[in-house]
Amino acid sequence: MPKVRHEPVAPTRTQWLAPGAAIDAHRHDDHQIVYAGRGVLAVTTGTGTWIAPGTRAIWVPAGTVHAHQAHGELELHLVGLDASDNPLGLDEPTVLAVGPLLRELILVYTHTPHDDSPERGRLRAVLLDQLRASPQQPLHLPTPTAPLLRAVCEILRDDPADGRTLAALGREVGASDRTLSRHFKADLGMTFPQWRTQLRLYHALILLAEDLPVTSVAHRCGWSSASAFIDVFRRTFGHTPGAHQPIPASS
Repeated sequence: MPKVRHEPVAPTRTQWLAPGAAIDAHRHDDHQIVYAGRGVLAVTTGTGTWIAPGTRAIWVPAGTVHAHQAHGELELHLVGLDASDNPLGLDEPTVLAVGPLLRELILVYTHTPHDDSPERGRLRAVLLDQLRASPQQPLHLPTPTAPLLRAVCEILRDDPADGRTLAALGREVGASDRTLSRHFKADLGMTFPQWRTQLRLYHALILLAEDLPVTSVAHRCGWSSASAFIDVFRRTFGHTPGAHQPIPASS
């Protein structure tokens, strides 16, 4: 197993990652806000994956071992917060909604010189206020631990468009749909349909970041029609997949 890198201080900075690039597993003694100003970001821990397009940020608590994955060209913004300062009161990774004001605050805070000036202190205070007001979003794809459940989830990860019922998938792995349903609720905290929808949305964001047409994304992720995909996407993210275009790089 690769050694986990320990970086005591969570950095505050902006950096670019090429499509498909990754930052290997590491941990900080500080909390961190991770935001994709452009592209789609996935943060993975031992318990699952959190994914964030440009309208979402990911809260990573102090001490959490995590890795980053870029989908599309990624403009990564990192905001480090002292472990004693937890404005959200959260002890597990969480996806947060990012409105226009919070987005601009993150961009400015990660670009401006890191000093102790009163101006930067005020900027940070407003940023934290906006974080506290940010709605939490259920964009978490938990990782199963039960072997039978892991087998089912791997089948669907390999092909999100697989439309078989839980009973049919259960026959392939040697388990009843009742047993698997119980595992989904106990192990992952959600039903099978909820997990499959999360998986399909996760893959849809990745494919959209790679500039695939909406209709192709819909079919490759298992929706029967583009309109059905657009409806689920709009209800989840607040805008249509057609509007999910890479945001121009900040100057």
